[in-house]
Amino acid sequence: MRAGGVVTAVTDGDTMVLDSGEKIRLIGTQAPKLPLGREDFVGWPMAAQAQRALEALALNRSVRLGFGGEEIDRHERVLAHVFVAGEEGETWAQLRMIETGLARVYSFPDNRKCLDVLLAAEARARMARLGIWADPYYSVRAADKVDDLLKRAGQYELVEGRVLLADRRSGRVYLNFGRFFKEDFTAVIEAAALRLFAADGVDPLAFEGALVRIRGWVDDRDGPRIEITHPEQIEVLATR
Repeated sequence: MRAGGVVTAVTDGDTMVLDSGEKIRLIGTQAPKLPLGREDFVGWPMAAQAQRALEALALNRSVRLGFGGEEIDRHERVLAHVFVAGEEGETWAQLRMIETGLARVYSFPDNRKCLDVLLAAEARARMARLGIWADPYYSVRAADKVDDLLKRAGQYELVEGRVLLADRRSGRVYLNFGRFFKEDFTAVIEAAALRLFAADGVDPLAFEGALVRIRGWVDDRDGPRIEITHPEQIEVLATR
C-alpha cells in the first residue's frame, strides 16, 4: 500500500489520472467501455453512467493504492486497488463500482488478490439486477445457446452451463459443454493455467458434471470457446 495522490481526472469507469500524472487502472474490474477516440468503436451500454459514478466517488479526492500482483501494464498504467479518502473513512473504489452494478469482475493470472470479495459483491448486484445487470447486453449467456455465443465472439462474457466432459489432451484440459466438441461451447485450460489450478489444489477434471459459470473473452475456434488462464475464471455453482 502506498500514497497515490489526488485524482484529477476520471477517464472512464475503471481508469483515473492522479496529480502526479500517473494513470491508474482499477485492477480486478471492467466497467462498460467508452469509445475514447477509437474509430468505429461503439460504446457499451451504461459506460457514461459508470464514468460519472467513479468521478463522483473519486474526483479531487486523495487516494491510496494497494497492489496484488503486477503493478504496471503494457500501456504504462498503474494496476492498483484504489482507496478513496472520505469524511467517514476510505472507500474501496473497486468494491463500490461492482456492488452498485457499474462494473464486473475482470481478472488476470498475475493479479488475483481480493477476487473472492469482488465476486461475491458482483453476485449480489447481479441478483438485484443493479446497473449493468438490468441490461441484456451484459446478461449471463447459456452455454447451450451456441449461435448466441458465436455472435458474441470478440466480447467478454459470462457463460453458464453444465460440463458434459472434462478431458485432458496435449497438455490442456478441455471442458466440453455439448456432445459435438467441434461445434459446441468449450472452455480450454492451457498448461500455464493448469499449474495455477494445481497450486490451488484444484483438479479441473473434477468439473465434469458440474454446473459452472465461466468468464472470459469468447472466440470462435471449432465453435465458441473461452480460454482459461487462471482459476477465478471458473465458478462452481453446483457439483451435480
